[in-house]
This record gives sequence, C-alpha cells and structure tokens, in this order.
Amino acid sequence: MAGLWLSAGALIAAGRRGQRSPQQLMRSAALWTLKHVSHYSRQHLMVTRSLCSVGYDSNEKTFDKILVANRGEIACRVIKTCKKMGIKTVAIHSDVDASSVHVKMADEAVCVGPAPTGKSYLNMDAIMEAIKKTRAQAVHPGYGFLSENKEFAKCLAAEDVIFIGPDTHAIQAMGDKIESKLLAKKAKVNTIPGFDGVVKDADEAVRIAREIGYPVMIKASAGGGGKGMRIAWDDEETRDGFRFSSQEAASSFGDDRLLIEKFIDNPRHIEIQVLGDKHGNALWLNERECSIQRRNQKVVEEAPSIFLDSETRRAMGEQAVALAKAVKYSSAGTVEFLVDSKKNFYFLEMNTRLQVEHPVTECITGLDLVQEMIRVAKGYPLRHKQADIPINGWAVECRVYAEDPYKSFGLPSIGRLSQYQEPVHLPGVRVDSGIQPGSDISIYYDPMISKLITYGSDRTEALKRMEDALDNYVIRGVTHNIALLREVIINSRFVKGDINTKFLSDVYPDGFKGHKLTENEKKQLLATAASLFVAFQLRAQHFQEHENSRVPIVKPQVTNWELSVKLNEEVHNVVASNSGTTFSVEVDGSKLNVTSTWNLASPLLSVNIDGTQRTIQCLSREAGGNMSIQFLGTVVAEGQEICVIEAMKMQNSMSAGKTGKVKSVHCKAGDTVGEGDLLVELQ
Repeated sequence: MAGLWLSAGALIAAGRRGQRSPQQLMRSAALWTLKHVSHYSRQHLMVTRSLCSVGYDSNEKTFDKILVANRGEIACRVIKTCKKMGIKTVAIHSDVDASSVHVKMADEAVCVGPAPTGKSYLNMDAIMEAIKKTRAQAVHPGYGFLSENKEFAKCLAAEDVIFIGPDTHAIQAMGDKIESKLLAKKAKVNTIPGFDGVVKDADEAVRIAREIGYPVMIKASAGGGGKGMRIAWDDEETRDGFRFSSQEAASSFGDDRLLIEKFIDNPRHIEIQVLGDKHGNALWLNERECSIQRRNQKVVEEAPSIFLDSETRRAMGEQAVALAKAVKYSSAGTVEFLVDSKKNFYFLEMNTRLQVEHPVTECITGLDLVQEMIRVAKGYPLRHKQADIPINGWAVECRVYAEDPYKSFGLPSIGRLSQYQEPVHLPGVRVDSGIQPGSDISIYYDPMISKLITYGSDRTEALKRMEDALDNYVIRGVTHNIALLREVIINSRFVKGDINTKFLSDVYPDGFKGHKLTENEKKQLLATAASLFVAFQLRAQHFQEHENSRVPIVKPQVTNWELSVKLNEEVHNVVASNSGTTFSVEVDGSKLNVTSTWNLASPLLSVNIDGTQRTIQCLSREAGGNMSIQFLGTVVAEGQEICVIEAMKMQNSMSAGKTGKVKSVHCKAGDTVGEGDLLVELQ
C-alpha cells in the first residue's frame, strides 16, 4: 500500500523574492517527492465488543469467584463473560503487568512473579497460593500457558478447585500426538498415513520416511504452535529434520519424542469446534477455515469455510464428536483437520482448550463459548441439541500483531502504544484486546495486539467490513501487520476462496512488499495528498489571520495551488483548487474531486474521491509542517520519508513571540534554511 510523508515549510527562502505582484501572489507551488513504501504500527484499550446474542440466566448458579490464569486479551475476554454471569474475578499478573487492562477489569488481582513467564504465568506454586489467598472456586486458564497442562489440573483437583476445561485424562490423551492419533484411529476418525510409534533415531526416521513416501512431516509428539515441526523431501532433510525437531521439542516442551507422517501438500487447515458436558453429550459447532498461516501459525480465520459443502461439514463434525466422546470430553475443544483439494480430510490434532479464533464461531452460532465452558465445569448439561446449532451469516478474524510484515511475514516488534483507537464505531465489528494507550508491547509475551472480527450476512459483506475496519484502526508506537492483513483479504485468490496453508509463500514468493498501486489508485493518492496539504495550509492561514499578532500579516487569496509531485521517481504536475469542502484536483490529465469534512484534528479522515469512499489517517504532523499519512490501509513507519514538500514559492511568514531587540541575524536574503535553524536572535 502507499503511504506519504509530507514535509511543508522545511525549507524557507528568507526574503528570497521580495515584493511579488498581485498576480504572482495568486499562485503557489510546492515540489513534492513521493516514495512508494510499506510499513505498520498498532495498539489501545477497548476490550471486546461481542456480536453474539447470548442470554445469561441470573438464576442459574455457577461459581462465586473465578481466577483467570492468563493475561492480555483472553483474560479480558473471560472476565467480560464472568461479569455478565454475575461472577467475581481474580486476575493474576507479573510485576510488569501490574497496570494492565485485565488487572483493572478484575475484582481482585494478585502478583505471581516477575516478567519472565516461567516465574509468573507458568509459576504453578505462586498461582496456587493466589487461589488459596482469594478463595477462588474455579480457574479458567484461557489459552496457552497452563491451559493444557495436566499437572496444573491435578493440583487444582487436589485442592477441590474446579478446572474450567476437560479432565486430566482428555488433556493427557489429546496432548500427546502419538496417543491422540491412535485414539482417533480407534474412533474411526480419518488419519494421515504415518508411523504410530516414537522414532528412535535419525536412521529409523529415514527408514520410516521411505516406507511412507516423501514428502513427510516430522513433528514433536508433545508439540504445538508450529514448534518442533519440519518437512522433509529426501533422506538428508529427514536426518536434519530429526535433529532439529528433537532439539526444538526438548527445549520447548521438555519432551523430545517425535513422530513421522505423510505430508499433505497444499492442504487447507479446517477445524471443528466441539462442546461436550459431563453427561455424555457432545456437539459440533461448525467449522473454522484457518488456512492463512505463516510459520504454521494462523493469521486470518473465518467461519464457515467457503470450501466445505454440507455433506463434508457433517462428516467432519460427526468424526470430531466421535473423538470427543471417545475421551469423555467435557468442555470446549477443537479438532483440527487437513483437507486436500478433493475434500478428503485427515485428523491433525485436538486442542483441549479455548482457541484464539473462537469469536468467529460465536458470531455465526450466537453462543458464548466461555459461558458454555463455565456451565459445563459446574456440572450443567448442554442446553442445545445438534439441530439447534445454526450457521447465521459469516465472520472473519484477523490477528493484529506488533510485527513487521515485511520481514518473514512478521517478526515481533516492541514498543509503547502512543495512540490507539479501535474501529468499534463501525457496524458488525468486534475487537478482543487487552491493551490501552500507553501499553507496552514487551519482549516477554506474545506480540498480539488484538483480534479484529467482522460479521456480515454473507462472506462479501464480512470481508468489506474487515477492509473498512482495518482502514479505521488507529495504532501508533509500534510496527504492526495491518498492511499484510488488508492485502490478504482483498487478494483475488482469497476472495475467490482459492487458498491453502502455503497461500502467503505462493502469493508473495519474495516476501511481502506491500500494496502495488493501480493507475487509478495513484491518481487518488496524489489528489488526496494534495487536498490534505492545501487544507492544512488554509487552516494555518486562517489561524494566522485571526491571531492577535504584533506583526501585521497580509495574506493573498490563493485560487490555484500548482504542485509538482514526485512519486516513485515520476514527476506529476498537480493543480488543486477548492470550493467549500471539495477540492478539484487535476492529475496527469485527469480531474478528480475530493470531498471531506477536513477535520484535521482527527487521526481518521473519510474522503470521497469521485464517489469512491476512502479512509486515510494522518499519522503525525510537526509544527514545521511535516506530516505523514496512511492511504489504502498502509501505515508508514514513524520517521520514514515518503513524500517531501519543499516550499519553493510558498509565501511563509514569521512573527516574534515577544517584544525585544534584534541581537543578531544568521541568514541573508536568498539563503535556504532548514527547519529548526537559528535565523534571528532577540534580546
């Protein structure tokens, strides 16, 4: 996408031209230099705006107090439902998270250690002490951290504290990829061809890989999140993959056991949400399409999948429920499948927790999955039958990260959110976050800023709302991935549903480079930038005319602003004029009309360009006139020069801030001076 850096008043011609004729004063010009760039930023407080129409029965008693053993957006998400259910909450936090949003939302908060996760959010002893201290009756683990730790669940059971999740047997069975695959086979769930045992060494890995047939996937038995996984296409890669995967598995999970299975090339990643109770009931709550990934981690999810027909959906759902019942599963869980181009599907793994992407399921079913988990944990039977579960509309989720998408599709960025504004004023938008202006994105935790969810009556409406939401998302202070997210959802392949887990590498083989402007978009960019620049100049002129200055200022009435704009080494002659709130801009032989309220104090500005509605963002503007803007969703990195305006023929005026005598003058007529240069000293 294209961004702009506009610098006006950076160079001042000190008394360069002397007096000018009235005719000359009727015209102004500026040299602009534009470069096509792509970068991003993010952050803020709003926690969640639910799109679910859920009822909460105040007469149905569950727990008096729940401790939430997590942080960030998922802790806020759980606390929100607890409040609606009339349940008091306890937040745990590290010392650096003491002022975090989830801490402020909870009724009580307990510090469980310093910043490193091993000393705080994974510190079971400290968390157990917090439970005893606050007398919490139950614990919701969220996702990640201790959510799938059977030892933590056992510790809670020993203290008669309810773990809001499945029992330890299900956690153990589904957490071990080897055991889960054997159970899946026994439950008649489709599985990927492969070796069911533990691979002893590299030689055995090569032998097994040859028997299965290349390519193969080598992965950690206790793994997840893309860690401990390698694809091997030959014997040499199998040996290397065995070594690297076992080392990574040992360091990440304390378990170096590996398994090998057939690698399904170009698959889709589609998962089924399941919900079970302690009375033997289980439901499948439709599917989520999660094929847009980088480094085996999801980036964009949606529900339902554009690829599945009702027959395949039912078959996948019934197999997912069969597996859940085989392990007596009692909570919300997710069964993940790989689906090939012929709609053959194969069991991948089961996650025994709430998934990051659960909001899209809530949007199309109307269920609150956190509420359902709490009810099940208390012992209530499910309230719904399979026939009650609908697919109403379409929902899309984008994971907004503090990451640089131009480096391997997203390398973490750290920093402090200087400005943050979520697009929840738009229809059909939900944002799950746990940050606020001033929040730090640190090296200690996951760099997720939020989960941005849009809902529509169909996929087209949901995607259009996502595009608008991304354009209206104000994030300053850190690099973020909105440029990549926006580019994905408008990509023609994605819009058609032609996707798989290799989508990003296929579409961007040389890495993500940002949006390539069409000829029409270039003209829109030039016209919008010109209009914005002139709007700022007119506002500055208005202020100067009305201020009580000791130095009288005579301002001409400029009707045409002649601008020379350089975009990607191409010079464009632009002429702008205005009538009220509309600017008429001539660009490369075309005439465009740009209309807006021109509220220059707002970070968001909605402009209409000959009937096309665009949302731009003014990222920053300095006293000297420098400003940077965002166009078509692309945020420009702070300080990156995109468009430079040199005031060559602009009439600039200066006035003294106080009465005094001139001590010395440091410039002469005709000098070019820079912003911040000392021109005149007073005494």
